[in-house]
Amino acid sequence: MSDPSRDHDLVVYGASGFVGTLLADYLATHAPDDVRIALAGRSRGRVEAVRAGLPERARDWPVLVADSTDAAALAALASSTRVLATTVGPYARYGLPVVEACARAGTHYADLTGEVLFVRAAIDRCDALARETGARLVHSCGYDSIPSDLGTLLLHRRAAEDDAGALEEAELLASARGGFSGGTVASLLGQLETVVGNRELRRVAADPYGLSPDRAAEPAPAQPADAARPSRRRDGTWVAPFVMAPFNTRIVRRSNALQDWAYGRGLRYGEVMSCGRGPAGAAVAAGVTAGLAAFAGAVTLPPTRTLLKRVLPAPGTGPSERTREKGWFRSVVHGRTARGRRYTVTVAGEGDPGYAGTAVMLGQSALCLVSDTDRLPDRAGSLTPATAMGTALIERLRAAGHTYDVAPA
Repeated sequence: MSDPSRDHDLVVYGASGFVGTLLADYLATHAPDDVRIALAGRSRGRVEAVRAGLPERARDWPVLVADSTDAAALAALASSTRVLATTVGPYARYGLPVVEACARAGTHYADLTGEVLFVRAAIDRCDALARETGARLVHSCGYDSIPSDLGTLLLHRRAAEDDAGALEEAELLASARGGFSGGTVASLLGQLETVVGNRELRRVAADPYGLSPDRAAEPAPAQPADAARPSRRRDGTWVAPFVMAPFNTRIVRRSNALQDWAYGRGLRYGEVMSCGRGPAGAAVAAGVTAGLAAFAGAVTLPPTRTLLKRVLPAPGTGPSERTREKGWFRSVVHGRTARGRRYTVTVAGEGDPGYAGTAVMLGQSALCLVSDTDRLPDRAGSLTPATAMGTALIERLRAAGHTYDVAPA
């Protein structure tokens, strides 16, 4: 498994950040003993402090120093390892040099981004280079966007096994309990601020096929709106816009296109938030919709944007341990095929989805890239979890305690 030409099998970059620390702790508990792991960040002292708080087996992990603005340090970091997992965000501000360093070094890469503009920029700058060097650059290996991406892959595979025809429609209903970190807030604010004054970037962010590898080849059918009005489904469940839909849907559509539209050339894919049933569900759906609209409106105005930055969680902070432990997530994908067959995929797990759950997802993604290379799809370049790791990652996440079930509806 190990490459003697590389000093490490896996480097956690951003180990002293909120999510980086959770990832390091997860790996210290769950990584196999023969995986050579190092921790990295821009401050040796802060990374060493994190290492000192990890389980005993991690106390001798090497500590590496690299600032995202130091190209030489990033090149050395990327060249020292087979896989680099980064939690350093906002990715639009700090991420592109890291992706490029990995692409040049032929180093597999995994991140947690939910930023459309960053992923688009990384594709344009690094995809061709990574295909030449054999690097798998895998974006969105956390709650953004593994449940969406792997859930739809599982839906497609079951329909194909049943010879049920191509997928025509799929909708994810998300429900979860958890909190927000300062890093997540900073990423969201950063992208909204960027598009406010740039018409071209607004167009890219709004394009349902904005992450396509071949935009001109995409099918004509319109996609579901990312911010539709509250509505009631047939079973009585009220739904509202899902804050992650404008990103997750692009990842799923990129996965479809990278596989030559294997899911279905005319697949309509959307995501909504499940809010419950009856009058209470209707009230929650209306409140969520109004809250998202108010937040987006506040970001467009400099005075309210400044106020938001003062009152929302600061970078480096996040939900308490109690909040993380009491959290959970459940994503249910309902799909219909061209032959009228219906299926339901359930993806679920315990723990705050953005932090406890994400540590599991990113940790297992990184270990999958380290240890399962003989089982992975034969692809390189700018990829998604489904196209880079596919069923190998689903099996790992099942073994880690997450649910991935598919059944006829």
